[in-house]
This record gives sequence, C-alpha cells and structure tokens, in this order.
Amino acid sequence: MPDLDAIAARHGVSPDAARHLLDVLARGHGRMAQFNHPDLGGMGQWTAGGMTMIGDMFNSGLKARVVALCEELAPLAAAMPVPGTDRGSGGAWWPEGLGDPATAGSQNDARYAVFPEARRLAIETGGRVTLYDTGDHRIGGVSQQQGASRSLSFTSQHGPVPLDALPVVDGPARDASPAPGAVPPRAPAAPDHQAAAPTGDVLATIERLSELHRKGVLTEAEFAAKKTELLARL
Repeated sequence: MPDLDAIAARHGVSPDAARHLLDVLARGHGRMAQFNHPDLGGMGQWTAGGMTMIGDMFNSGLKARVVALCEELAPLAAAMPVPGTDRGSGGAWWPEGLGDPATAGSQNDARYAVFPEARRLAIETGGRVTLYDTGDHRIGGVSQQQGASRSLSFTSQHGPVPLDALPVVDGPARDASPAPGAVPPRAPAAPDHQAAAPTGDVLATIERLSELHRKGVLTEAEFAAKKTELLARL
C-alpha cells in the first residue's frame, strides 16, 4: 500500500483526498478519474494525456496540484484491482460477455461502465441496466449535466457525446459485418412521382390547363392528353 500520507502532504491535500483519488483512479485503470472531494476543488475529472476539470475552475494552482497528484497516483492505481468488478461476488452489474470495463463509476443514482473493445456503454439507473452502442466514439470522460435532468454526458475524440445520441442495443457485442447469408436491408424505394395526387391539386391544374386551351396556348390534342394524364393520378 503506498504511503498516502506522504503523497498527500507532498501535494498539499488531505490523506482522505488522496485515498479518494486513488480509489477512483483504480476504477479507471489508472487512465481516468471522476472525483468529488472538497480538497480537489469539488466535482471534477482527470484523463491521462487529456483534459482536467475541477469544480473550482478558476483556481489554476489547485488544478495543477490535482494534475500532479493524479499523475503520481495513476501508476499505483493501474496495478490495483478495480473495485466492484468481481462478478462472483455480485460486483459486476453489467451483462456478461463484455469483459472488464476501461473505466467505471457512478453519479448520484446512476452507474456507468465503458467497454471500448466491445463498443459498448452500460448504464444502470433504478436497478435497470441499459446498453448503448458507442460506435467509433473512444469515450475518455464523463460529466453530469446540472439541472432538472442531471443526466450523464460523455466525451470522446469527437467532443461531447450526449447519452440520448447513442443507439440502445440488447446484446453485449455486435458484428459490424453482415452474417453469412444475411439479406442486406432493402434501400428505401425512390419516391413515385406518379403516385396519387390530392384531388384538389389535380382539378385546379386541369382548370388552369383549360384556360390555356381556351386562350389557344394549348391545342385540343395537348389539352386532352394532359387532362387524361392528370385524371389518372386520382
């Protein structure tokens, strides 16, 4: 066990803050941390090689200390077992077949786990687990939107990833290529320009054509042919 008292003193935070950060770093396999501690500026997140955010957003000195503390604790956390991932003890709440998450955590009454290799994101709220397809998003951070919804929002190489932008799926993995013998989905049919038109539109067009015929713009044959075509659409 690392000497957290010495590490905390070196970075100017309490041992409790260092212990909290080590725990959340272990959940993120030493690559990210979603933390909430007053000594760390309140709620915030750190990602290895990426962006760091703290609740006290204008305190650049504290932010630098948090970054330095995360960088020192990250290698130690990476070697630790991820808390709550022993399926035998009931700790792993996500569906089988996903493997170990790259990162996992919780916000209020919601828990999340990210599985980059399977392209899956598992969210548990109210005892119900929902599985999302992350597509080509490499999720590296999570934040909680404030307000009435207090919903989770994730970040990837493409920027913010709202949860409702990800498709919900049932299985733990989905092959991007079609199965042998599978029939590809039929492309949407091209619009049929000869489809039935509203009666009012057809009659109005015939009236205009009749006026053109009366003025001599259309011949009798032209008017009759066009009239027949329009009536066939009814």
